[in-house]
Amino acid sequence: MGLLPQSHVCAVSSYYETRPVDPDSCLGDTWFYNGAVKLETSLSVRTLFEICQETEKALGRDSAHRAGPRTMDFDILFYGQQIVDEPDLSVPHPRLHLRRFVLEPLVELDPKWNHPVFKRSVNTLLHELDDSHEVRKLTVIPGSRYGNRPTCTQPPSS
Repeated sequence: MGLLPQSHVCAVSSYYETRPVDPDSCLGDTWFYNGAVKLETSLSVRTLFEICQETEKALGRDSAHRAGPRTMDFDILFYGQQIVDEPDLSVPHPRLHLRRFVLEPLVELDPKWNHPVFKRSVNTLLHELDDSHEVRKLTVIPGSRYGNRPTCTQPPSS
């Protein structure tokens, strides 16, 4: 995310390990890693979405089986207070208020952030949530193992 053009990573949540939310039993028993990133960008929501999809594809995501197992899944949960309802893009994410694994990292980043549709804070949404799926906060600190990579720079002249 730190390499996105016209963008700045403002905050990164802790990492969370979560049991798959899998009503169709297509994901298997492997738990997922989840987190959230707060990003400031001048990219349009459409451009950001396309970059996220291209990145998923480059990391091995099978677009023909989007509901199945995956190496990476980027979701645009919010884009400021904008509401986007297009055939292939919905912002805010239409199910974020139903998922503990989404709300816990969001609350860590900004508990007072208001959902533009429900007009309630993410903290309130988390406390009202009826989701018994287990979510475990991991002790690893984002960026601590490998550090942050610098943004792209010009190669040295020969």
